[in-house]
Amino acid sequence: MPAEIHPTAVVHPGTVLGEGVRVLEHAVVGKQPTLSPRSTAKRQPLAPTVLGEGTVVSTGAIVFAGTSVGARVILGDQSCVRERVTIGDDVVVGRGALVENDTSIGALTKIQAEAYITAYSTLEDNVFIAPCVVTTNDNFMGRTEARHALVKGPTIRRGARVGGGAVLCPGVEIGEEAFVGAGAVVTKDVPARALVVGNPARFVREVAAEELL
Repeated sequence: MPAEIHPTAVVHPGTVLGEGVRVLEHAVVGKQPTLSPRSTAKRQPLAPTVLGEGTVVSTGAIVFAGTSVGARVILGDQSCVRERVTIGDDVVVGRGALVENDTSIGALTKIQAEAYITAYSTLEDNVFIAPCVVTTNDNFMGRTEARHALVKGPTIRRGARVGGGAVLCPGVEIGEEAFVGAGAVVTKDVPARALVVGNPARFVREVAAEELL
């Protein structure tokens, strides 16, 4: 099946669309970033955007140049995926969610509505991110030159789950099959299979065997 592009959508030159791709009303694909003079983001030329077969860019969604999206991905209404992001197959990015630059998202991952995935994050396969989760990457919050070498988002390992409204601090690692409870503030690494809750997040128990992938 050929790609389907709504008349109100914008697909920038060079964009690669796989079979059956759908770009819906007012979506934008292949957008070049506009960076402020003080931005720490990379400024080299960007490769064309690539959308794998069967992927849907929903109404009002934006996909920046230099990003590669796998097959059968759903980018929800008004979601935004920035430059140099890699998204695996069968991923869902929910309505209004934002995935910042230089982030990797593994296959079968689900990022629900209004979640914020900061730049330089890694999400492995089968990760679940609940609505309104916030991830961060700068312990200095824009102050001091030393921060440039230390900016790093969270690493969320295979099968981990992060509950609604949780906050992940810069550079933390959420282990395989770990479970972060709703509203938790994660300030340090979470071991594999650990269930953590609270502010700061604390260990409660291991994830039950019947819940493992």
